[in-house]
Amino acid sequence: MPLTCKAALSIFGSVSCRAWLAAMMGVLLGLKPSACRDLPVSRPNILLLMADDLGIGDLGCYGNTTLRTPNIDCLAEDGIRLTQHIAAASVCTPSRAAFLTGRYPLRSGMVSSNGYRVLQWTGVSGGLPTNETTFAKILKEKGYATGLIGKWHLGLNCESSSDHCHHPLSHGFDHFYGMPFSMMGDCVHWEMSEKRVALEHKVKFYFQIMAFAALTLTAGKLARLASWSWTPVIWLTIVAILLFMASYFVGVLIVHADCFLMRNHTITEQPMRFDRTTSLILKEVSSFVQRNKQGPFLLFVSFLHVHTPLVTTGKFLGNSLHGLYGDNVQEMDWMVGQILDTLDMEGLTNSTLVYFTSDHGGSLEAQMGNNQYGGWNGIYKGGKGMGGWEGGIRVPGIVRWPGVLQAGRVIREPTSLMDVFPTVVQLGGGEVPQDRVVDGRDLLPLLLGTVQHSDHEFLFHYCENFLHAARWYQRDRGTVWKVHYETPVFQPDSAGACYGRAVCPCSGEQVAHHNPPLLFNLSRDPSEIHALTPDTEPLFYQVMERVAQAVHQHRQMLGPVPRPLATADNVWRPWLQPCCGPFPLCWCDRENGQP
Repeated sequence: MPLTCKAALSIFGSVSCRAWLAAMMGVLLGLKPSACRDLPVSRPNILLLMADDLGIGDLGCYGNTTLRTPNIDCLAEDGIRLTQHIAAASVCTPSRAAFLTGRYPLRSGMVSSNGYRVLQWTGVSGGLPTNETTFAKILKEKGYATGLIGKWHLGLNCESSSDHCHHPLSHGFDHFYGMPFSMMGDCVHWEMSEKRVALEHKVKFYFQIMAFAALTLTAGKLARLASWSWTPVIWLTIVAILLFMASYFVGVLIVHADCFLMRNHTITEQPMRFDRTTSLILKEVSSFVQRNKQGPFLLFVSFLHVHTPLVTTGKFLGNSLHGLYGDNVQEMDWMVGQILDTLDMEGLTNSTLVYFTSDHGGSLEAQMGNNQYGGWNGIYKGGKGMGGWEGGIRVPGIVRWPGVLQAGRVIREPTSLMDVFPTVVQLGGGEVPQDRVVDGRDLLPLLLGTVQHSDHEFLFHYCENFLHAARWYQRDRGTVWKVHYETPVFQPDSAGACYGRAVCPCSGEQVAHHNPPLLFNLSRDPSEIHALTPDTEPLFYQVMERVAQAVHQHRQMLGPVPRPLATADNVWRPWLQPCCGPFPLCWCDRENGQP
């Protein structure tokens, strides 16, 4: 009986099953490793996999020894692993906007300045501007079938509940299935609320004000201290009663308003039934691949894992050494394996470039008691929400293309999620837009080994619209410098995170301003432990001056743009709320054929 790929994995353990298969095929076909570079390098199928809130230290291929991620580790062994892969933002919405457009989110306006760092509801008018160009839009024009399955979180509507101006299908995707918003703790009335508890407190506060005003007017009227009519008393009482009732239904409103699935322009499940979400996602991926296996296709699988509330199917519960978070990571790894197996079964492995990453670092503040519900960022300081520290922005980066990219390579050069844009555009036969600044750089020469160094000399690290840090790759010395202008004040001191908050702030009293800025040599100190001084680093002033010049030049190329996250465009509006039926009766289950 022939030895199968998965059998090889079970027998040889750490040996990659797909690497074994590729090696066997090479032997059978008489290929030498160097022959891969003679193969065509244009118009492959493109499969982009993005985890949500995954820490770089959560994967075995990045050093974790206690979480089991064999399928992602297998992908890394069969491909190339990027060790200095940087997100353009440390929270979801701006990071994903940068990923799709290849531009700092500040250029598209997908940043805020008031603490509302991501889109807050599905029923808001803000979103990725319609004049932004995504890689999906360009590849669609070049004949690619384009699909997005999973999380979007870049807006939906502008003026009505069905105009879908920010919908994925308005940004170049032929097919969409998933959540227009984002997974969050409130989707299952979880103990770690992201907005339900705050809204309940706010509604109860307004109820108390209305009730007090009604009682005051009533007392004044009965005591004949004033001659006003009963009309304002009646209206205040009605408003108070409505607010009191609303305080008990806020959680239900959130679940129906934000936690639903769509297929293209149609809501299929509102609210979601999480016991079957994973299977529905995998079924949709398989269906898309089978429909478009004649290619070429671009498929962006944007996992709902591993964001809170860490919805995990029963067979994975209790399987990890790291509680519910570990269970959720291991289920996502299994999903990656299922998706890669689909490529194998359809004979598409060698003609498909596969890329895996996370939108930003793991959440350190996702903690309740002794339970940690967020990711581990390995040796890197900080986490989700911290715009400058490495733990918030350094993410996994794995690229596999059998027969073209040399398996098992590790690239330590600075790269960015924004680089995916020009890379896939040019692979698909498109052209990078010349009418705007594109900050990403084509990764293919670096991946192929035709160049030795990254094309990024500088990378800028924002928290909202505030520049917290900048990175300089001094190629002639082989050194990566990092300059921090602002850093969050950890709570408690030296805790490494802002416990007691959802994320660290970007501005205000809880942010330290450094003059002179902090300087680190990431090449020697990737954990950012030892800040350099003029006494300990002879090049201190030279580095500071060069980075300051780059920051000035960068800012000269920034123009004013609307910022929907920081305006009324990020406030919930009932007429923009997607709903299966007449609002507020938002309920349907079309996945089961029910209306």
